Parts: sequence; structure tokens; C-alpha cells
Amino acid sequence: MNNSPIRGILLDIEGTTSSISFVYDKMFPYVRENLVSFLDGNWENSDVQECLPLLAVDLGEPDVEKWLGENADQGKGKAAQGVIQLMDGDVKATGLKQLQGLIWKNGFHSGQLVAHLFEDVAPAIAAWNDAGIDVRIYSSGSIAAQKLFFGHCVAGDLLDQFKGHYDTTTGPKKESESYEKIAGDFSLSPSDVLFVSDVVDELTAASTAGMQTVLSLRPGNKSQGDGHKYQTISSFDQIEING
Repeated sequence: MNNSPIRGILLDIEGTTSSISFVYDKMFPYVRENLVSFLDGNWENSDVQECLPLLAVDLGEPDVEKWLGENADQGKGKAAQGVIQLMDGDVKATGLKQLQGLIWKNGFHSGQLVAHLFEDVAPAIAAWNDAGIDVRIYSSGSIAAQKLFFGHCVAGDLLDQFKGHYDTTTGPKKESESYEKIAGDFSLSPSDVLFVSDVVDELTAASTAGMQTVLSLRPGNKSQGDGHKYQTISSFDQIEING
């Protein structure tokens, strides 16, 4: 992070605002446990139907039409098998993320899922908003899933605290062009935006685009080694917005 004042803050989710364990131990298992029943009950739903071509691309399926109509039962099976395959490979695929988001919607709306936040997160985001900082989210999870997450978290509904959400439809998180696009959407110079993430490769991409960066060190995060150049924080309280 340099000495320039911060006018925008871009936040990752898992390992930054929220524990990785909540995502991997609560949210992902919820998808696995409810996947088959969700597809059986919602296959004809327009939101699911919109996901299927994207999921087919994720899986290299040349003809999604084979999943539909009289082949629906076979399609459900292939879709369910494909989702598990992609999740097992920890693939950050757009169709997968959109379908996961639909399943999580049921969980959050029913109260079975309540998103975890580190204790310092909600107060810091509120303070940044009060200071006129433009706060946004960039995650590999779909925008719909992000909004469910922050709309149903332990601190209540925080959606009004964010002016924008970005996912893999903007671009991969490890490519600098993605951060250039996001800075443009902020209507700010990249140097006026701080990106906070727990992944060094993402910080490198953001830094290459000109953003300020800090590495989030939270309980349960994967080690990023000692060879990186990035300033580290363990709480949002350590972020100085005035340079």
C-alpha cells in the first residue's frame, strides 16, 4: 500500500471478510447435500435453465439440448455429476457458481445458512462508508451469491454498504485486465483503489493494474510464503484510508 489516499476499497470474501472454513465447511457441503433434490424440484425453473448452457461449457459438453425435454432425467444426472466434479477440482467456473448461488439462495432464505464475518469487518465497512469511501466486492462466487451472503450475515443485511459487486464474468481474479475494468467501473484511477485479498497472485494482478494492495492474514488462511512484497493485515482496523 502506498501513501496515496484511498477513495475506493475492493474486497475479496473468503479469507478476507469471512473465514475460509465457513465457505468450505458450511456452504460447499450445503450444495453437495441439496444438489440432487434441488435439481429435481427446480429443473424447469428459468433461473436453472439459464445456468445449464454455462455449466455445459464448464464441463465441455457440446450439446446441452441433450439434457432437456425427454432427456431431462439424464440431464439432471449429468449436471449433478458435473457439479461435483467441478467442486472436487475447486474449479472457478461461471456456470457452476451461478448454480451454487441458486442452491445457497434456498439455504439463506430458509435460515439454514447465515454468513460468517470476522468481528472487525462490519464496523470497518460502516466507517469507510461514513468517510465517503466507495466499497465494493470482487469474488469468484457469483454476484447473486455475494448478495445472498452479505444480505444474510451475522451482522444483518449489509447490502446497502456496497456500491458494486464483481465476479468471474468481469474476468479472472489473477489477471490484471480484470482490475483495470473494475477501476474503470469505480470511475477512479486504479491508484485510488485498495484491493484486499488473501491470495498473492490476485494482489499481483491488482498491483500490475495500478491498485494499492494488502494481504489479508486471517485464521485458517493458506500460507502465501515469505517471498512476497505485500503489506499484511490481520484486521480491517489496520487499514489507513488517508495514506
